[in-house]
Amino acid sequence: MATIPFIDTTATGQNIDFLRKKAGMTVKDMQTAFGFATPQAVYKWIHGTTMPTVDNLIALAFLFDVKIDDIIVTKTEGRISA
Repeated sequence: MATIPFIDTTATGQNIDFLRKKAGMTVKDMQTAFGFATPQAVYKWIHGTTMPTVDNLIALAFLFDVKIDDIIVTKTEGRISA
């Protein structure tokens, strides 16, 4: 049996916030880069309420100059084996 990893949305959000700050960007900068009318989507990512879509993950990787794997935090703890 293999233990299947899952995305830790809270840790991923914290990582997005860390990478945002490291890149010297504000939430407003990200809102503008993505063309969002409000910053709510960015805040939802940061708080782990929602995950960016795959195309937005690609854009985040470009903005932060990292790989998508450097954005997403996965875990296997507490997960039922398949």
